[in-house]
Amino acid sequence: MKEKANKNKKDNKKGFKLKKREKVALIGFILLILTVILILNLTDNTPEQVPTTAYETVKDEPQFVREGELVFLKQESGDTLKHIIIEIADNDVERAQGLMYRSAMADSLGMLFIFDEEREQSFWMKNTIMTLDIMYANSDGEILTMYKYTTPYSEAPIPSYQKAQYVVEVAGGFTDRYNIQIGDKISFTRD
Repeated sequence: MKEKANKNKKDNKKGFKLKKREKVALIGFILLILTVILILNLTDNTPEQVPTTAYETVKDEPQFVREGELVFLKQESGDTLKHIIIEIADNDVERAQGLMYRSAMADSLGMLFIFDEEREQSFWMKNTIMTLDIMYANSDGEILTMYKYTTPYSEAPIPSYQKAQYVVEVAGGFTDRYNIQIGDKISFTRD
């Protein structure tokens, strides 16, 4: 009986005994897990700011400020082509800043520049990271001049060639996607 008990003890020890190769593999696996945990704890766990609404931008960029709504209207019929939320630049400081340093903008957003009177305007893309479509409109809201897919960072002038009181900037390709053309109109309201 004593022999049988000793044999059972030996069998139990054998069942839990690891071969040298298995021990090395287990130690390697444990070290791998510890290394991953260490790396995860050393990296910045601060989540990047992810837009939670259509008009937020990425961390450290100027934030979009909703100040009104703008509608693009078809010239002949007056039908709505597209409705967007706008940020308004109606003083020299805001007009000088424009959309500089912003890396992206949804098609549901845009910036409206308002000038005190109609006159020839000229913009540039200095410090503007993304391509834009730029439209110049007269005091009646009629789009007179349009530039598509402007070149980021360019300091080349983008002139209106005609007297304009309003300038609308939207994401590059916007005017093609929504079939907006010279002669169409804009209408806006402030919040």
